[in-house]
Amino acid sequence: MIDAHNHLQDPRFAGRQAELIQTMKSAGITACVVNGTCEEDWPAVARLAEDFPDFVKPAFGLHPWKVEKRSETYLETLRHYLKQYPHASIGECGLDRWMKSPKLAEQHQIFREHLALGVEFQRSVTIHCLKAWGPLLDELKKAPALPKFLLHSFAGSWEVAQECLKLGAYFSFSGYFLHPRKEKVRQVFKKLPPERILIESDAPDMALPNPEFPLNKLNHPANLRQIAKELASLTGLKPELFSVNTAELGLVAETSGLQAPASWRRPPVSKPLHKPLHLPNKNGHGDRRSPPP
Repeated sequence: MIDAHNHLQDPRFAGRQAELIQTMKSAGITACVVNGTCEEDWPAVARLAEDFPDFVKPAFGLHPWKVEKRSETYLETLRHYLKQYPHASIGECGLDRWMKSPKLAEQHQIFREHLALGVEFQRSVTIHCLKAWGPLLDELKKAPALPKFLLHSFAGSWEVAQECLKLGAYFSFSGYFLHPRKEKVRQVFKKLPPERILIESDAPDMALPNPEFPLNKLNHPANLRQIAKELASLTGLKPELFSVNTAELGLVAETSGLQAPASWRRPPVSKPLHKPLHLPNKNGHGDRRSPPP
């Protein structure tokens, strides 16, 4: 199993990462993508990647909630991390109109910059979106080129999902969607093409009901095992497929030998995907949050 999105660098986990990772491994988790949210926590993400190189895959990005905290040189710093960590992805970034007093113009500009970096560096981008699906789709559709991208903890409608599929989107399912009131979200994931579904813990947030690994009021990342089991039961898919999809998206190295037999996949229900445009780079080479109820 691979956790496609968490925040092990979160201060609420401070000093406990080694213990958490050991429990994750005992639960059958083989890797995780640790997403940065701002310049202040990028060094912590980098340290985790260096301390646990066979387990932690770093991602660096500016979360829309942290837009106001960025420095004038944030983009230069972000480029530095992407160059220093060639296996890193980009994220968490995106658009958020649920937050109090959102700086929408700044969010949009920063989101465009992240998408452009994804194309230039040929890295996958992990996207956060709350109450902003229309604006997000507009940005994706008008972008001159798109990198591979993940809509993490996707809670949009089936209609939104269909539009995103046309652009090549991947979607990740978090344990928060196991709460009874999230039935509509679960129904959307039942309709998604199997090859586009990932799983995530989003630890320490997005807690699931009756967790296998309780951790006071926090979400333990080892709960990914329970998430995988529940989603597999919901969709009729093999849990291993979610890890295959994570590798195919490029969030983890594709050298793991993962591949999905055809028997694992149910027939997709959506129309064929439109392949996003990928441009060469300049060298010529091809939450600290709880979502609304």
